[in-house]
Amino acid sequence: MTERDSYSAEISRANPSCFLFLIDQSGSMQDIVPGWGRSKAQGVADAINKLLQNLVIKCAKGEGVRDYYYAGVIGYGEHVGPAFSGALAGRELVPLSEIANSPARIEERARKEDDGAGGIMERKVKFPIWFDAVANGGTPMCRAMHEANRILAEWLTQHPNCFPPVVVHITDGDSTDGNPTEAMRAVTDLSSADGNVLLFNIHLSSNPDANTISFPDASVPLPDQYAKLLFAAASRLTAFMRSVAKQDHHLDLSEQAKGFVLNADIVLVITAMDIGTRPSNLR
Repeated sequence: MTERDSYSAEISRANPSCFLFLIDQSGSMQDIVPGWGRSKAQGVADAINKLLQNLVIKCAKGEGVRDYYYAGVIGYGEHVGPAFSGALAGRELVPLSEIANSPARIEERARKEDDGAGGIMERKVKFPIWFDAVANGGTPMCRAMHEANRILAEWLTQHPNCFPPVVVHITDGDSTDGNPTEAMRAVTDLSSADGNVLLFNIHLSSNPDANTISFPDASVPLPDQYAKLLFAAASRLTAFMRSVAKQDHHLDLSEQAKGFVLNADIVLVITAMDIGTRPSNLR
C-alpha cells in the first residue's frame, strides 16, 4: 500500500479512529525544566489536557460531541496502566463524548492576553483536567509498548477499516526493562485496511549535548544511541500531517520526515501532538 492510497479512510461515528498516549511517569519526570517553569510531568499533563479539550471542541456539533475518536492515556513508571483520573480511572480507550462529559475536575487558570492598550492582562479561564501529573519509579517502556499493542490489536479487530490509530509516546529517559525496539516495531506493524499504526516519539532528553530537533528525516544530528533508537522506531508523517505542519506551524518538512521530536520545549510538545492528532477527513 502506498501513501497515496493509504491514510485516507473517512473518519465518522460509524468508522471512528483512536489516539493512545503513552506517558513516561518515572521519577525523573518530576525534574523542573527551567524554560517550562514546572516539572516535566506537570508540563506534559497540561499539554495532554489541553489537547483533549481541543479535540472535544473540534468534534462538537450542534447536537453534542460526536464520537469520531476514542482516546486513552497509558502511564508507565511505578505502575503501568490506564492513567485517566476521576470517573474515567481504569478505562483504556474512551469515546470522545464521554471524555467531554467526565473531567475529573475543572480548574481555574490564568491566561495572559493583550489588553488592547499595549499591555498584558490576565484572564481567568476554565481548564478541565482528565489526566494528572505523576512521577515515580522506573521506566518500563517495553511493558508500556506491550500494553499499547494489546489495546490497539483489540481496537483494530473491532474497527478493521478505520483510519489507523496514532500513538503519541512521551519519555525523558532510557527504558529500564530492556531494549524497546522490537516492542515499538510490533506496535507499528499493527494495521487497519487503511495503513499501519502511526507512532510519535517525543523525547525530553536530559543529554546536555541534545539540541532541539523536530521531525527530522535523518538521524545524523542526533546526540546519542537512545535518541537514534526512538527516531528509528517513529513513523513517517503522512501527507496530511506534513500539510498541517506547514500551514499551521510553518514547518516545511520533507516526505521522509518522521514523528520524532528531541529536547522539546512545551510549545514544541504541543505542536507535535497537534500535528499528530489533528482531525482529518471527518464526516
